[in-house]
Amino acid sequence: MKRLETSLSGITLQNPVIPASGTFGFGQEMAQFYDLNVLGGISLKGTTGAERFGNPTPRIAECREGLLNAVGLQNPGVDAVIAHELPAVRKLYNGVLLANISGFSVEEYVMVAEKFDRADEIDILEINISCPNVRHGGMAFGTDPGAAQEVTAAVKAVTHKPVYMKLSPNVTDIAAIARACEAGGADGITLINTLLGMVIDPRTGRPIVSTKMSGFSGPAIKPVALRMVYQAAQAVNIPIIGVGGISCADDVIEFMSAGASAVQVGAQNLVDPFACPKIIAELPGKLDEYGIANLKDIIGRSLTL
Repeated sequence: MKRLETSLSGITLQNPVIPASGTFGFGQEMAQFYDLNVLGGISLKGTTGAERFGNPTPRIAECREGLLNAVGLQNPGVDAVIAHELPAVRKLYNGVLLANISGFSVEEYVMVAEKFDRADEIDILEINISCPNVRHGGMAFGTDPGAAQEVTAAVKAVTHKPVYMKLSPNVTDIAAIARACEAGGADGITLINTLLGMVIDPRTGRPIVSTKMSGFSGPAIKPVALRMVYQAAQAVNIPIIGVGGISCADDVIEFMSAGASAVQVGAQNLVDPFACPKIIAELPGKLDEYGIANLKDIIGRSLTL
C-alpha cells in the first residue's frame, strides 16, 4: 500500500515498521508465525566480531512497567552470521535488512562493518554505540560526543552502505550525540536503545538479573524515547528511526510526527509475536480516521507546531 511507504537514505520501505534488533533473532524464528514480507524492514540480532555467549543467567526479568534484559550480545560472530544467517533469512524475506553491529573498540566496529558492507543481503548498517569502550574505562561510546563521532567516521571510512548510529538514552544531551554522529558522516540515527534499570526481588532483596542493572524497555519508556526523537530531529538533518515502547499504530504516528522516518518495535515482539503485522494492519484505518493521505506527509509535523 503506497500510502504506508517511507524511505531511509534513498531506500524505500513498504511501511515504516521494523522489528528492533535483539527482539527478532535473525528472522527465521518468527517466520513460523507469519510471512515476514509484510514488514518494512528487519533489524537483525546484534553482531560482534567474535562469537559471544552473553551474560550468565538470569538475564531477563519482567516488571509491571516493562522488561529488563542483560543478554550480553549473545551471537555467533560476524563470519557465522554472514555465512549462515543471512542466506537463511533471505530465503524467507525480500525486504530491507539492517545489520546491527556492536563492538568494544573502534577497530572491532570497523572490522564488522566492513564485512557486512560486502554482504549483498544487507541494505543498511546500524551501529550500536551503547557498548562499553574497553580501552577508555568502560564508558559507552554513545555517551560521549567525541567517541560517537570517532566511531561514526571510522565506520564511514570503510563502508559504502548507509550507516545509522543507534544511540544510548543514558545521556544528558541526546542532541549533542546526534550532532556528533552527523558530523562524523552518519547517514541516519536510530534512537533510543534501552534505559538503564533495575528490578529487585522483594523477598530476598537481591537484584533479579545477574548483572544487577540492565536494559529497561517496554511501554514505560515511550515518552522518553519520543522526547529524544523530537530533540534529535531538531538537531540534525539526517533520517531518524524511532524506537522505544511502540505497541500500536498510534505510537507509530506519534514517532513519525516527532521526526522519525521509520520506527522499530522491540519489547512488544516478546509480548506478542504478531505485534508488527497487527500494527501494520492497523495503520490504514488510523490514517483514514485522522485524515492523513500518506504517512510521509506527517514526518516531523510536530516540529513546526
